[in-house]
Amino acid sequence: MYQDFQKHLQKELKAIEEAGLYKNERIITSAQQAAIRVSTGKEVLNFCANNYLGLANSKELIKAAKEALDTHGYGMSSVRFICGTGDLHKQLEAKISEFFGTEDAILYAACFDANGGVFEPLLDENDAIISDSLNHASIIDGVRLCKAQRYRYANANMDELENCLKVAQAQRHRLIVTDGVFSMDGNVAPLDKIYALATKYNAMVMVDESHSAGVVGKTGRGTTEQFNLRGKIEILTGTLGKAFGGAVGGFTTGKKEIIDMLRQRSRPYLFSNSIPPMIAAAGIRMFDMMSETNELQDKLHSNTDYFVSKMKAAGFDIKPTQSAICAVMLYDAKLSQQMAAKLLDEGIYVTGFYYPVVPKDLARIRVQVSAGHEIEHLDKCVAAFTKIGKELGVIK
Repeated sequence: MYQDFQKHLQKELKAIEEAGLYKNERIITSAQQAAIRVSTGKEVLNFCANNYLGLANSKELIKAAKEALDTHGYGMSSVRFICGTGDLHKQLEAKISEFFGTEDAILYAACFDANGGVFEPLLDENDAIISDSLNHASIIDGVRLCKAQRYRYANANMDELENCLKVAQAQRHRLIVTDGVFSMDGNVAPLDKIYALATKYNAMVMVDESHSAGVVGKTGRGTTEQFNLRGKIEILTGTLGKAFGGAVGGFTTGKKEIIDMLRQRSRPYLFSNSIPPMIAAAGIRMFDMMSETNELQDKLHSNTDYFVSKMKAAGFDIKPTQSAICAVMLYDAKLSQQMAAKLLDEGIYVTGFYYPVVPKDLARIRVQVSAGHEIEHLDKCVAAFTKIGKELGVIK
């Protein structure tokens, strides 16, 4: 029976490859950090990880994880409501709430699960979800699982959002959902304006802080800190897998009753194993570290400003960014892969992004700056981009 389907898949895969859209995975053989070793044995500088604060190989987090392995074992072997809730899980949830200024928090295996499990338990066909057009795939999938009426507005377009809100007055409850930082462009959602419209039209707001928590705001507390809205947004989702140590684990935090309902009805929470104790322990230590000093956020912001200014001066087409994401626009999918391959030869590890990850004809290389990078790393990256950019005719 598989033979016909196999031929179909082979044909589809060949078409993807011929279109220059086939994704190859490169293998890292060292710890995740600024300088990494790949399977060829070569050491390269990593500029495409979400390791914004450079904590993926933090000695402090490793120590906390090792200690938890000794005291709490390897895994929980259960979902939370049966026998999978540990003291470290509850401590981490409290730390998350404290960090974001919210009332409660709930942990998931990943933020993909948090976004997939947030809408269906809270809203039904009588309600409305109003979503930014560039929201993450996990939000899109989560919305699909919910029976609420769906509206979409162009990225950060407040006129379109207001029009959606006017039409959605026909529904019982309205929830505006947006990424805090849009991962492919690096722009920050205008949360102050979104909040004002939500207040005007009696709507709630949800923000996915995955690429903004630890990055945006003076102390890295995300978009609610950036726009002086701490504690005022109903729902925040986020991940421990980016700025917060780069491992696994997601969360939803916000109003108490919302979190209570998710504990009762959110399917990814109810039917997935709880995160390992060592991940929870490292997360607790990470939030303590972030409360003790602002050194990493300050260095990240300084590094990002430096890198973006140098790349613009070199002549590259850079999307406006307010985060640690620098989108180097190339537009052509094959060119993005070709340039990424040549940059790897120069010791710079980056990835080309193209359809369907970004819209057709908007291919790019997304450079992600980290507090783990030093100035010499940034200079080497700019020099390599400049050399290869001239070779390929991207810049003069």
